[in-house]
Amino acid sequence: MGLWQNCDRTLGNGRLSSNVLPCYDCFMQEPHTILLVEDDTAVGTSLKEALEAEGYGVTWTKLGREGVRLALEQPPHLIILDVRLPDGSGFDFCRQLRQHKLRQPILMLTAQQEEMDKVLGLEMGADDYVTKPFGLRELLSRLRALLRRAYGELAATADSNQLFVADLVIDLDRSLVQRGNTPLELTPTEFRLFVYMARHAGQALTRAQILQGAWGYDTAVEDERTVNVHIRRLREKVELNASQPTLILTVPGVGYRLAA
Repeated sequence: MGLWQNCDRTLGNGRLSSNVLPCYDCFMQEPHTILLVEDDTAVGTSLKEALEAEGYGVTWTKLGREGVRLALEQPPHLIILDVRLPDGSGFDFCRQLRQHKLRQPILMLTAQQEEMDKVLGLEMGADDYVTKPFGLRELLSRLRALLRRAYGELAATADSNQLFVADLVIDLDRSLVQRGNTPLELTPTEFRLFVYMARHAGQALTRAQILQGAWGYDTAVEDERTVNVHIRRLREKVELNASQPTLILTVPGVGYRLAA
């Protein structure tokens, strides 16, 4: 039996759809597939071998354009995308994937000293980043956290199928947020963040609390900046007027609060 044969969120040919994440039962089946877009031969070879040793199915390409084509034709569970590629910027390829409504998590690889890479990558739609040089343990931890958030954790822990925030409906079964009959195009991380805030509506949450609750791991202080980026992107999608938010409110000196 094929991996996606009985899942109603797949394409007619049994492939995983790029704009709808698979159900939890399908995700829990093996193998989990990763698209690696990395032009450095040594890094790419090492990563591919290490990920395959962990049981992941890996497709590796050195070109961003090829990565976009592969991701749209045969969507993986997760994409690892380097910032510096010979045929263009990883930021641009990340943006292209999101413009094509691809919702799979994207983990970007950035240079250690280039802090703006991290912020820009998140603004283009990436879900997380790892800085070079990095340890395999850190990469695997980030990767597993992204996969768990995107596919498994909500289905495993949700005590209600729907949450309601103002005029928005959060459908936990389908990983979908709707305003009326119009679905909002949230990335997996944006969705997870919104769900976390919805479950703590009315509470003032620090950035550290949001990182731990929505990202699922302890991070360095600098990573708290990622909360600001994702909050800004989330506001652009869920607020009627992002410049004057009424749902996701800033709490000076603390962090953020979702209006109850």
